Amino acid sequence: MTTKSREYLFGSSVRAKSDEAARARKSADRLACEAWNARMLGFRGPAQPSPLIGDALNAGYGYLEVKCLGCNTNQTVALDIIRRPKTTPVHELERYMRCKECSERRRYPYKRSQLIALRPNKISADTPASEMWPGDRD
Repeated sequence: MTTKSREYLFGSSVRAKSDEAARARKSADRLACEAWNARMLGFRGPAQPSPLIGDALNAGYGYLEVKCLGCNTNQTVALDIIRRPKTTPVHELERYMRCKECSERRRYPYKRSQLIALRPNKISADTPASEMWPGDRD
């Protein structure tokens, strides 16, 4: 006589709960990223607290939009190629951002950048740079 294995008895319910938990995590990460984007675009900050790099990637936000305060250009940085742990908050990346054009013009690393928002895709003609909400200060 044989008995049914625990995998046979409980395997489908364990897999279903695991899938449900993964969907809940993805939904929570997406909502956290949307809240951070709304705060950044609406109030121009504060950048803290921000979602983790891994949470942003899990939510589908693969790019970070950054604005150079020297030449007023917006650029996107891919989050999946950044050489930082996935547990690093997004706001900590601000101090490492450098504008290539301004650095070449000044002949030293120019680090005046401002985080704008998380994006699911790069800046292009179809998806222009983010606009600050009304009342923005320059």
